[in-house]
Amino acid sequence: MGGGAVLIVEDETMILLDLESALEEAGFEVVGANNAASAVAAYDANPEKFKALVTDIRLGPGETGWELARRFRHTNNVLPVVYISGDSAAHWAHEGVPNSIMIAKPYFMPQIVTAVSTLLNRLSTIDPS
Repeated sequence: MGGGAVLIVEDETMILLDLESALEEAGFEVVGANNAASAVAAYDANPEKFKALVTDIRLGPGETGWELARRFRHTNNVLPVVYISGDSAAHWAHEGVPNSIMIAKPYFMPQIVTAVSTLLNRLSTIDPS
């Protein structure tokens, strides 16, 4: 699905593995991180590598998914962001970055794939590069 990887940040290992598998099966290259520090390290090492972010909100110690999205949007102001959370959806309107999607847990994996694809398709109509 074009160049670039989807960065997935999820602190629950089994959910992270499921997300990685679902997006890989849909044709995406993925990089998984199980905490904010690992996600920042991966992103900062090569920001151009990433074409989208899928992040849980509560990631344990360190930054939240809200903070990660804002941090990454400083270097890529149109980075597609999909938030997933069991309890933070109500905060999306004031915490989330513009042009993002919030998906509440529990969810079905096709919802995640569709959300990433939708944001990437929307981006491609704005920036054909």
